[in-house]
Amino acid sequence: MAIEIERKFLVSNEQYKADARQKVRITQGYLNSTPERTVRVRTKGDKGYLTIKGLSNESGTTRYEWEKEIPLDEATALLALCEPGVIDKTRYLVPAGKHTFEVDEFYGDNQGLVVAEVELASEEEAFNKPQWLGEEVTGDKKYYNSVLMRQPFSSW
Repeated sequence: MAIEIERKFLVSNEQYKADARQKVRITQGYLNSTPERTVRVRTKGDKGYLTIKGLSNESGTTRYEWEKEIPLDEATALLALCEPGVIDKTRYLVPAGKHTFEVDEFYGDNQGLVVAEVELASEEEAFNKPQWLGEEVTGDKKYYNSVLMRQPFSSW
């Protein structure tokens, strides 16, 4: 079983762009977006992915995650079957100490939202916090991509 442990933060300024070692455009939709299980389809650059995530624990840091790469044309076809609402964003990979933050800059109805996530080996693992890291929003469901597609940032 694959377990994902991550913490999520708002981003306070654009310094992460200068520190990024890579960026890629991501489009994603959800075949199922219930809190107990989400089934996500994603195109990331020239690749496709199918991801299943389970319910988060009480703190929002840990949950089951299964992901497989699928052909881009299949991912594109599956996106057409998804629930209404699409997530469109650019992901920046930003090293910080021994970790890499994934910083997502959102577009469309989520324009103006920038969120950083860091994956950890345990919930207690220490990590460097770059100066551009803002308020922690781990466990705040309104920042879940599966919620942002139905209740976008522009509607808050």
